[in-house]
Amino acid sequence: MGADQRGGDEQVGTVRLEPRGHALGDSLSGTNLERAGDHNQRVTLQAIRAAGGPITRADITELTGLTAPAIANITKRLLNEGMILKAGRQLGGRGQPATKLVVNPDGAFSIGLNIDRDHIAIVALDFVGNVRARVCREVHFAMPDEVVAFFKAEVDKIVADKAIDMDRLIGIGIGIPDDLGRVPVANRPDAYHIWSEIDVAALFAEVLPVPVYVENDAAAASIGEMQFGHGLRHRSFIYTIISAGLGGGLVIDGHYYRGADGRSGEIGFLPVTDENGQPQTLEDMVSLYSLYDYLRKAGINASTPEDLESLGDSAKARVDAWLDRAADKLFEPFLVMSCAINPEAHFIGGRLPAAYIEQLCIRLNRKFAAYQGRIKTLPPVMRADLAVDAAARGAGILPFNDRFLPIREALMKTG
Repeated sequence: MGADQRGGDEQVGTVRLEPRGHALGDSLSGTNLERAGDHNQRVTLQAIRAAGGPITRADITELTGLTAPAIANITKRLLNEGMILKAGRQLGGRGQPATKLVVNPDGAFSIGLNIDRDHIAIVALDFVGNVRARVCREVHFAMPDEVVAFFKAEVDKIVADKAIDMDRLIGIGIGIPDDLGRVPVANRPDAYHIWSEIDVAALFAEVLPVPVYVENDAAAASIGEMQFGHGLRHRSFIYTIISAGLGGGLVIDGHYYRGADGRSGEIGFLPVTDENGQPQTLEDMVSLYSLYDYLRKAGINASTPEDLESLGDSAKARVDAWLDRAADKLFEPFLVMSCAINPEAHFIGGRLPAAYIEQLCIRLNRKFAAYQGRIKTLPPVMRADLAVDAAARGAGILPFNDRFLPIREALMKTG
């Protein structure tokens, strides 16, 4: 489904001026601009998807501000294209019972790939964000040819298992740290710098005949949270991802904010000092590699998230000490960002085990609570909804974002 430049009522949107109650706000507002047909179809799909259950055309009209004839035309087309489904009728009103609509999970599919220093993760997603297939290989410093071979083999399995309808596959999304080949970390092979010199999209363009989207892993996770996670209820939030490294992103008024160089929310390179007063980056102190090193210094071997989840009591006490240190180091950057941006929430996701993220959130919220008398509003810190496989799932959402969901970039395109 590409840009729809046809005439008709679907191009006429009546923009509301009164405040909206829906968390998605602007992304559910119709428009009269040049690409109105495409944009209004996107916001209609968004309204149906964000409802979380069957919704009537009248409710869609109320949410989007579009005219009833426009919604009728758009939903008819979406039904014909298999993007939405009828889900019974609403009884009890005057006249004919209103048809209720839902997004069709089988309307479109995508494949998400996350490449990082410590793993390769692949997910196949349906149009409501459900994972239809998943595989993760724990491997440190995998080279490009190894990643491509793994990806091809797993895609073959997805095809053989009929996990998704390949005729409705619309794209491959790749989430990868911007500085994957440049950031110095322990045991990194010299040849690993190749990741900063190659065209990542070109590596996978011949695997499947669909578009390939490449995004910073933290940005991908933030966009995924915005479109399929807590972002459905929070218009503005900060997202921090704790994986092999440390990154982040910002969502403001329902839109991902990239910043001048695409590095909004990037706190990993902030300067801090360690327990000995030595200069470090925040990523050196708060990341999976940081935690593995912290455990190793106490004679505890761990090199994967699964290892972290099976630690004994004495090792968990060491993790608690690391979480205390991580909260101390994250608190000030989180506080500054919260004061500067005034978000509704601050989400933490990534490959750090869920129980540890929850404990980190508790520690940070306690620190925030001490400032409640001095700072009027501080957002809660919570575990992200897409915390597990956040970057892979976020990457898989990139094709949906480009083709179907309301984003400023789609509205501003001219071709």
